[in-house]
Amino acid sequence: MSSRDQFTSKIGFILAAAGSSIGLGAIWKFPYMAGTNGGSVFIFLFILCTFFIGLPVLIAEFMIGRRGQKDAVTSFKEQAPGKPWYFIGWGGMIIAGLILSFYSVVGGWILSYLGRSITFHLNSSNGNYADLFSNIISSPFEAVLVQGLFMLLTVVIVSAGIKGGIEKASTWMMPLLFIFFIVLVIRSLTLDGAMEGIKFMFVPDWSYLNAETFLKALGQAFFSLSVGIAVMITYASYLSKSEKIGNSAINVASMNIIISLLAGLVIFPAVFALGYTPDQGPGLVFIILPAVFEQLPLGGLFLTIFFVLLLFATVTSSISMLEIVVAIAIGDKPEKRKKIAWIGGIIIFIVGIPSALSFGILSDVKILDLSIFNFVDFLTNSIGMPIGALMISIFAGYYYTKDISRKELATSSLMFNIWYILIRYVSPIAILIIFIQGILPLFK
Repeated sequence: MSSRDQFTSKIGFILAAAGSSIGLGAIWKFPYMAGTNGGSVFIFLFILCTFFIGLPVLIAEFMIGRRGQKDAVTSFKEQAPGKPWYFIGWGGMIIAGLILSFYSVVGGWILSYLGRSITFHLNSSNGNYADLFSNIISSPFEAVLVQGLFMLLTVVIVSAGIKGGIEKASTWMMPLLFIFFIVLVIRSLTLDGAMEGIKFMFVPDWSYLNAETFLKALGQAFFSLSVGIAVMITYASYLSKSEKIGNSAINVASMNIIISLLAGLVIFPAVFALGYTPDQGPGLVFIILPAVFEQLPLGGLFLTIFFVLLLFATVTSSISMLEIVVAIAIGDKPEKRKKIAWIGGIIIFIVGIPSALSFGILSDVKILDLSIFNFVDFLTNSIGMPIGALMISIFAGYYYTKDISRKELATSSLMFNIWYILIRYVSPIAILIIFIQGILPLFK
């Protein structure tokens, strides 16, 4: 049996795991969710939900992976012999592949914007960024081409392995992410009128404190941590058994919150300072932000930096989703990594083509009254991930004995008891709420 690749350092693991969770959810989705749900109250609830609902499940995934030291399927088979828990691993692999199939479409859009920004063609739209966005996503050739380029980038990194690919990419992409964000935040905060954006983020408007805002914040917190698809089980399996997983999980959750807040500090002060409104929905980054930067001195440079940043965040998430597929497929034969990475990447690319075309030539094709892209998004985020996370929380909270969990966490009695209560009672109930909320549209 060939020896298994491992992360060479704790910081390498933390940056890779943080990179998995800090993706489109933190930089693309968080600002528009906050913008359409009252800002500060949504942000406050998001932070609470991240630590008290998402974090316990993240710790559970770290425990399962680090204890198993194998891919997600084998980890469950060996830790629960003769039981069907290993289907969590297979389900996670399928859901991760489906997520990557449409995630790569958005990654392609980012490449399109970045390419236009670098070559000074982004402003050729004469300020009509809504039409530009529509043209990019509806062009069959461009949509599929850039989706393929994004998948190519993902495959190249994953095929290089843990130390030479994923860890190396994460350890330079994530620090650059923070540096670029600080530069953009400083620029945004120095605009006249930026204080309105700060107030929007941090001065509560309690009229938004309701069940709907809470559920949306709960969903955002939960899904932004990449739990429920065994990605974090896979990453933790490459972690030395001497590492403390509780601290690592807290670091990952904290970094996710910090990046989300930095994204808000880049976008909202600029949006308010230049007379726009924050409730623009998913088009906030692709339609409103270019219009905002266009009006700033050196705006083209700062917009390019932003899309480089967004690309980094998206790639660090996409490599984690391809990694779970590769890890399960290669088993204990790491010499097959490159071959499997390419085969898996090509299959996922092909599966994603209908999603890429769903804004153009396949725009009339509907499933449950949803476009192909939105249906795959709904299937994975509203059904697949909650089911996976619920099973993981039940496995860690009820199948593991209390002694096993205590030994794996190796933390203080107080911290362990808090986690134990959260993973057994709070997280499962919250996950069920998210799941029910997610599937309600099916019955309307």
